[in-house]
Amino acid sequence: MKKPHQALHTVLKAACATVATVAFSGLVAANAAHAADAANGKVLTEAHNCAACHGPNLNKPVSPEYPKLGGQHADYIYWALRQYQMGNGNPHLGRNNPIMQAQVQSLSPSDMKDIGAYIESIDGDLVQKK
Repeated sequence: MKKPHQALHTVLKAACATVATVAFSGLVAANAAHAADAANGKVLTEAHNCAACHGPNLNKPVSPEYPKLGGQHADYIYWALRQYQMGNGNPHLGRNNPIMQAQVQSLSPSDMKDIGAYIESIDGDLVQKK
């Protein structure tokens, strides 16, 4: 026969395991819950007037120093935007461009994923080395 404190310990361990499982399941579901929405990404790129610098279809920049974006990988776009948000406080993580930093400050992570999905869906002039 178990002593009362042993029984309580067993119940407490089972409860903690259940809470941890539910919390982990919630985190996995939250990450998978937002599938990138290219249509919303298009709305966001128009609202932020990305074409003013990156040109029509985000593929004909107004200056050679601005990148062509059309067709770029969504993950790359997401992380580039996140780095602009982080700024230049950490040179290993942030990107230092005042115009882009100002453009992305109001974007949520899901907004940036949507923008990435839209940009990836655009036909572009990017060439992958073979």
